[in-house]
Amino acid sequence: MGASVAILRLPGLIDAHVHLREPGGEAKEDMTSGSAAALAGGVTLVLDMPNTTPPVVDGAMLARKQRLARQKALCDIGFYLGATGSNADEAASLAGQAVGLKIYLDQTYGPLRIQDLAALLAHFRAWPATRPIAVHAEGLMMAVAIGLARSFGRRLHLCHVSRAAEIALIRAAKESGAALTCEVTPHHLFLSQADARRLGPYGSMRPPLATAADVAALWANLEAVDCIATDHAPHTRAEKEGDSPPPGVPGLETMLPLLLTAVAEGRLTLERLVALTCIAPRRIFGLPDQPDTWVEVDPDARYTLSDEGLHTRCGWTPFAGMRVQGRVRRVILRGQTAFEDGQVRVRPGVGQVVGLRTRQC
Repeated sequence: MGASVAILRLPGLIDAHVHLREPGGEAKEDMTSGSAAALAGGVTLVLDMPNTTPPVVDGAMLARKQRLARQKALCDIGFYLGATGSNADEAASLAGQAVGLKIYLDQTYGPLRIQDLAALLAHFRAWPATRPIAVHAEGLMMAVAIGLARSFGRRLHLCHVSRAAEIALIRAAKESGAALTCEVTPHHLFLSQADARRLGPYGSMRPPLATAADVAALWANLEAVDCIATDHAPHTRAEKEGDSPPPGVPGLETMLPLLLTAVAEGRLTLERLVALTCIAPRRIFGLPDQPDTWVEVDPDARYTLSDEGLHTRCGWTPFAGMRVQGRVRRVILRGQTAFEDGQVRVRPGVGQVVGLRTRQC
């Protein structure tokens, strides 16, 4: 008889920042392959970004995404609305059907970016104060976003914080009473510019990988971080190896083993891991509980991350070759085994659409 394996039970993780690429990018990922990757990583609820083709900027497109999710999702899913230069009123009218409004203030992959102050003011005025505004805002634009949120009394969520100066600004803003939250990605916690040089186009993302000093600053100020989200943004190998490689990396399947490794190394407590990946995102975005849902992990399993056996359609990870400790063995979603020992056990459509409200306060 072999030695028994000590299993650790965690609540289902919530990833508040993913790009499932459907519609328009199904060669990279779709809702079924992306939600399979989520389950493989112990994630039972994802929040999908609006920069698809076409983007989610109106009621018709939001309804289309909801229909796709009900047909194809293997885990629960909520959707952001995207801000444009002319949709402030319509976006606000749809706030009860979305988990938040996403505003792109810096260069990213996709068609959504606002560079006009009047349009920004319109969104901050119109969007309900009870719902978060999530922003892609780097450097100086982060200060602009914080100033706008304070001026209009809006809840601000800062996506993929990556620089020492940014986390210092966030700490100062929080200490002065600003109603803001922020997220950090695993790739900004575990990779740096040195890895970007090694990875080439496979290490290209927005924001770019930072210096070792920036990475150290994120770890040193982790108490100022509200949640960890992957910014799962898959692209095919052909795209990454083409003449104009798009930015973005997958991350759903690797977040939990990387964080469990940090726990094993004493860099993070298990309680803080749960807060960053479940409790805080549920609070920030007003997400429902998932009854009878949990993740079973072998915390002692040691292995090397690999491109082999991934569920994401793109079939690669920037973390390939890294040694980790902690493997997802089983995922239970509403009492049903959804994933077990590397295999998805449920059919498309079992996932529920979240973030819907019958009446906006």
